Amino acid sequence: MSGRPDLDQDKPFLSHLLELRSRLMWSVGVLLVVFLCIFPFYNHLFSLFAEPLRAVLPEGELQAIQVAGPFLIPMKLTLVAAVFIAVPYLLYQMWSFVAPGLYRHERQLVWPLMISSTLLFYLGAAFAYFLVLPLVYAFFAGVTPLGVVYQPDIGEYLNFVLKMLVVFGIAFEVPIATLLMVRSGATTRESLAAKRPYIIVGAFGVGMLLTPPDMVSQVFLAIPVWLLFELGLFLSKWYGKPLSGEQRSEEPEP
Repeated sequence: MSGRPDLDQDKPFLSHLLELRSRLMWSVGVLLVVFLCIFPFYNHLFSLFAEPLRAVLPEGELQAIQVAGPFLIPMKLTLVAAVFIAVPYLLYQMWSFVAPGLYRHERQLVWPLMISSTLLFYLGAAFAYFLVLPLVYAFFAGVTPLGVVYQPDIGEYLNFVLKMLVVFGIAFEVPIATLLMVRSGATTRESLAAKRPYIIVGAFGVGMLLTPPDMVSQVFLAIPVWLLFELGLFLSKWYGKPLSGEQRSEEPEP
């Protein structure tokens, strides 16, 4: 018996692997180009990044505990900034890879969801950076005991800020998650509305677990999550119609 059919069956899988490798290489290449373009400005980038904290420090300066910290931490920040900048292109490559296997109605939803989810993530990160973090820094600086100099390490500061930006960015995806749950038929708009008290309590619980132990950041995370949930409920009234059986059973386009 010839092994030819087995080879023919392997071709689609190999072609997918080759396409995945190509898209990964393009994504890494674009990320590298963006990184190299902004790397010469890493000192200015870190100064801008640290400005909200420096504004409340007595001496206006942070400290570097690690030997290589003054170089490695700004470079790490530059790499993260390159990822943030390249996110739309990275999402485009991901969409182009998975699109051939999606149904027609799914293809119609992907672009609006990708654009809106990206904008909401950026909005959440900006909300944390410009509004929440300055209040958190002022709170920490204000409760510093007498005789203690509040001068955080640049490495700890970077990790703290990146965590806050990611947490708020993901939290701002609540309207998208609400729409997807209703449209997929996993739940109904009325059922989610009936669970509003539990969702509000859950939002404050998430804020307590994911943010620093201060009421400012907890409240500033919980309230937007609640309001964005209400926005998702409001939008689901028009855009959250569950898919019909005909739409669910249609074949993917070639």
